[in-house]
Amino acid sequence: MPSDSENGKHGIGGRSGLVRAAQYVRMSTDHQKYSTENQSEYIAFYAAQRGYEIVRTYADEGKSGLRIDGREALQRLLSDVESGTADFSALLVYDVSRLGRFQNTDEAAEFELRCKRAGVAIQYCAEQFENDGSMMAGLFKAFKRSMAGEYSRELSVKVHAGQTRLIELGFRQGGAPGFGIRRQLVDEHLQPKGDLAAGQHKSIQTDRVILVPGPPEEVAVVQAIYRAFVEHGRSEREIAEDLNHRGLRTNLGRPWTRGTVHQILINEKYIGNNVWNRTSFRLKQAHTRNPREKWIRRDCAFTPIVDASLFAQVQAIIAQRSIRLTDAQMLDVLKALLNQHGALSGLIIDESEDCPSSSAFRNRFGGLLRAYSLVGFTPRQDYGYLEINKELRRLHPELISDILAGIDDVGGSAMLDPDTDLVRVNDEFTLSIVLARHRQTGAGAARWHIKIDHQLKPDITVAVRMDADNRTPMDFYLLPHLSLGDAFLRLCEHNGLGFDAYRVPSLESLFALSRRAKLRRAA
Repeated sequence: MPSDSENGKHGIGGRSGLVRAAQYVRMSTDHQKYSTENQSEYIAFYAAQRGYEIVRTYADEGKSGLRIDGREALQRLLSDVESGTADFSALLVYDVSRLGRFQNTDEAAEFELRCKRAGVAIQYCAEQFENDGSMMAGLFKAFKRSMAGEYSRELSVKVHAGQTRLIELGFRQGGAPGFGIRRQLVDEHLQPKGDLAAGQHKSIQTDRVILVPGPPEEVAVVQAIYRAFVEHGRSEREIAEDLNHRGLRTNLGRPWTRGTVHQILINEKYIGNNVWNRTSFRLKQAHTRNPREKWIRRDCAFTPIVDASLFAQVQAIIAQRSIRLTDAQMLDVLKALLNQHGALSGLIIDESEDCPSSSAFRNRFGGLLRAYSLVGFTPRQDYGYLEINKELRRLHPELISDILAGIDDVGGSAMLDPDTDLVRVNDEFTLSIVLARHRQTGAGAARWHIKIDHQLKPDITVAVRMDADNRTPMDFYLLPHLSLGDAFLRLCEHNGLGFDAYRVPSLESLFALSRRAKLRRAA
C-alpha cells in the first residue's frame, strides 16, 4: 500500500490527465472483515475505472469509528487539506461508515464539509449512489450515517450483554488482579492452563480467565490487614505505615498508602465475588459511575482468601464512619479540626481519620471556602493545590498501569522500573510519565507547568495535561529528550504548530505509536 511519504508531488492534474487523489482507509475494531488491504484493492479498482491516480494513503488500522480521538491518519488528512499542503483534489473512501460511526450524524457530515470547502471532493467507492451533491445523494448519506451510528449502538448492547453473561458465569473481565490474587487461564472445560503474568492475555477465543489466590505470603498479608483493622482497631494509615516499615510493597511495587489499604478492605474479590460494571464507557462517550443496582455480580465465583464474616465486619465499621452528619455536626467537626491545627485545607481535612472528606464539605456547603467561613476561618492563601497534588499522586500509578496494559494490548511490551518510574517500551526506549496540574491565570487563561527530571534521562517524557477539574487526562504531549533545553516548561491551551506536532489526544494514540514502533522493528 503506498504511503503519503512514498509519493512525489506532480501537481493537482496528475500524470496523463488523471485526477490526483488520496485514499483514506480504516479497519475498525468492531468490524474486522473490512481490512485496509481489501478497502485499498476496491478503491484502486474504482480509481482505475474513474480516472483517478492515488498518490497518497491515510490509514487508521484497528481504530474505532466512534470518535476522531486516536485516529491520527484522519486528523493528519484534515490538517493537510485545510492547511493547503494537500497535493490532491479528491479523496476516495470505501464507504460512508469508514469516515466514522459517530453517534451524532452531523459530525461525520462536518468532515466532508471541511474537505469540500478546501477544494477536495469525497467519493464513496462502494456505495450505490454518486456523491454528486444532489438531493438524493444527501438523503442517502444521511441515511447511511444514521445506520452506521445505529450499528455501533446495537453492537455495544450485544457486547455488554456478552460481558454480563461471562461475569455471571464467574469469569474475570479485564483489570489487574490486585495484591494477593492472581489471574488464571482456563480452557472451555474450566481446566487450568496456568497463571497469567502482568501484561499477559489469553490468545484463544474459547479460553477464559478466573481469579485465584496468589502466593501464600501475599495472602497472609491481606488476611493480616483485615485482622488488624477489625480485631486491633488499627486505621488504614497505621496499617500502611506498618507494612512500609516491614519493607513490603504493593502489587505495583510501590509503598503502601491509606488508599491502597482501604481498597483491599472494601473489594469483594477478596471474598470471591465477581463484580463488574461499577463504571461505564459506552460508545466511548464519557466515563460514568453507575449506581449499585446496575452492578453486575456473581457471588462466590472465585476461591476467597478472606472470611465472609470478617469482610462483613469491616464493611460495618466503614459504614459506621460514614453515617450522615447534620450540617451543625459537620461544622463542629471542622471547628475542632481548626482548633487542633490552627488552619484548614483540603489536605488537612482528608488526612484526618475522624473527619468527613473535603468533597463532603464541598457538596454540603457549596465549596470549602463557604464551609471555612461558617467556622470563622479565612485562609491566607489558597491551599487547594495541595489537595490537587495529592489526588494527582494517587492517579499517577493508575495511569502508568493503564499505559502498560494498553501497550501490551496493541502488541508491544513495556516494563516499569519501580525505582525510577521509567517505563521501557519494546526494549528500545524509555518513557517518563509526568502529570501536569491545570492552573488558571488571573485573566482566566489555562496553564500547565511541566518539570522535567533530566537526571533520569528518559528518551521521551509523556506530559499529561489534566482537565479543568484535575481529575481526568485531557491530552498528552510527547517531549523527546534531545529537544528539551529547559527543565521547566509552561504549556498554554494552544502551543503553536511546531510544538503541537508532538501532541496526541488520547492513550490510544500512545498505544498506536508503540504498535508502529514494534512493526517497524519486525520489518
